[in-house]
Amino acid sequence: MFCNQRSISGCSTFSEETVKNEIDRALLTIAEAEETEIAFFGGSFTGIDRDLMLRLIQTAEEYVQKGRVASIRLSTRPDYIDDEILTLLSRYSVRVIELGLQSMDDDVLKSTRRGHTAKQAIDACQAIKRAGFALVGQMMIGLPSATAESEILTARTIVSLGADAARIYPTVVFYDTPLCEMTQMGAYQPLSVEEAVQRAAGVLEIFLQAGVPCIRIGLQATESLTSPAAVLAGPNHPALGELVWNEYYYQGLIKAIRHAKLCGKDVCLLVAEREISKLVGQHRRNLDRLLRETDTRVCKIVGDKHLREGVVIAQPTFHD
Repeated sequence: MFCNQRSISGCSTFSEETVKNEIDRALLTIAEAEETEIAFFGGSFTGIDRDLMLRLIQTAEEYVQKGRVASIRLSTRPDYIDDEILTLLSRYSVRVIELGLQSMDDDVLKSTRRGHTAKQAIDACQAIKRAGFALVGQMMIGLPSATAESEILTARTIVSLGADAARIYPTVVFYDTPLCEMTQMGAYQPLSVEEAVQRAAGVLEIFLQAGVPCIRIGLQATESLTSPAAVLAGPNHPALGELVWNEYYYQGLIKAIRHAKLCGKDVCLLVAEREISKLVGQHRRNLDRLLRETDTRVCKIVGDKHLREGVVIAQPTFHD
């Protein structure tokens, strides 16, 4: 095991008695007309004490039955999924199961002491889909023994198993973990921010080309995660997700320019309306980089409501 869940969650204690208060407090910040779900995260929800798990789900179910929330979501491990668990979950309003797959490469799983095989992960995904739940595949970038190729293979496998969405987590080294010891001994070299951005962008492309939305890239930026007291090394950048999206769009931009044979010319770009900022990049980094590397100047960007996420179209700009 390489995770320090207390650092990642920012929570060092848990009290079952406070669950309802926490839910009520959160619901006060959400309009009643907005569709809401209760989520149980932490990586191994179906592996905790069974009675506790049931009490927590039943508590969430009360809010569903009252019409205050629409459904329940949970995250767990592949080796904590079986038909008996899925039958139990189907009795409640659980709609989405997120699996911490990490990798579909047995060498990587062995190096990270994950405790399950790629086949077990595949079997779990298939069982979840067969039982009618939505599946979210969580994978990691930069694990010990992982390569860019093994990460692409993992993404493709997640797609082939019918995932409804994905999350990408570049590996960050937290204190008080075996990975921390490996790093300090020189047995593991974490990725730089630049390396993580490049490799995550390649994985993101696999998901988007298959129509699988990526609902998160990188850990949630919180004080506990960015504190030097919690993190030893690795690509723990507060805007990592944005940087990955910027790189993904830059690569798409280059392909679009070359496909239209517009390198070195003035161009107009078409992209989905909500994706313009990702295409432009932080501080116009993508447009400046394009000009610097290809002498291509972007004169206009048009938001097109008909284009899907990730698509870039380049057209010539005609001056009067």
